[in-house]
Order: sequence, then C-alpha cells, then structure tokens
Amino acid sequence: MKTNANQSQSEEILYISEDYNMTAKEYLQQAYRLNELIDSDVEELERLRDLATRISGPNFGERVQTSRNPDPPFVRYLDDIMEMEEKIHRELCNLVILKKKITESLEKVENREERLLLTYRYLDNHTWEQIASMLCVSDRTVHRIHASALRNFPMPE
Repeated sequence: MKTNANQSQSEEILYISEDYNMTAKEYLQQAYRLNELIDSDVEELERLRDLATRISGPNFGERVQTSRNPDPPFVRYLDDIMEMEEKIHRELCNLVILKKKITESLEKVENREERLLLTYRYLDNHTWEQIASMLCVSDRTVHRIHASALRNFPMPE
C-alpha cells in the first residue's frame, strides 16, 4: 500500500491491517490507539487556542526601526488551529469507520461475556479494573475471558 508523507497517523493506523496479517489484539487496539491520538490532538488544539487568546504585553525595551508585521499576534496561530481542527475531523471520521468495522466483527462473537469485555476494553476504553467491576468478576477472570475472546474473535477479511 502506498502512503504519502502528508498522510496522517490515523489514516496509517486505519489501513495497517492491509499491510500484514495482524493479530486480533493488534486489530482491536487500532481504535484504542486512534482514540488516544485524537485526545492528544485535542489537547494540542486547546493549547493553540490558549496561545491565540493571550494578549502580548508592551515592549519597553530599545526600539529599532524595522518593518513590523501589522497583524495582531493571534493571527499567526489561526492557520495552525484550522489545520489541527481538520486533522482531528479526519481522525474522528476514521475512528467512526474503524469502530463500525470492529463492531461488525464483535457481533459475530458468540459468547456474550467475551463480546462485552472486548467492547468495554477496545471501543469504550475501560481499564481492566473497571471491566472486572462491570462484569462482576475478579481481575484474573477478566484476563482469562480476554484471552479466550481474542482466540474467538473473527478477523475481518
């Protein structure tokens, strides 16, 4: 598969399954990782917006006659903000597509407990402790169910 240098990480993650035979766990983790990437990008977007709204203080130092940029300081951040918003939008679209594919495969898992565990972990991003509590089982049992669920997970073609 060809990738161009400007292709976002999320697009690479979404199509990685075409490049080699991945395990069920690697396939399912794509949604988890893409969600983490989106969270990181949202934090960066908030930082850029914060920088754009700051008011720069006056400079009382020595003034040298130069050609000064007449644009207000926040303008330089607007392009970065718009690019980041577009990137997040693309990643969210890819996440929706990926979660739909994963959900279709999860619906084929016969064991209800295994299906729930995989959904809680890879689509809802819950911790092992939260999953144990939701399923009313021990931590050790959660990991046993997880191993069985990964063995029984039907990989999409």
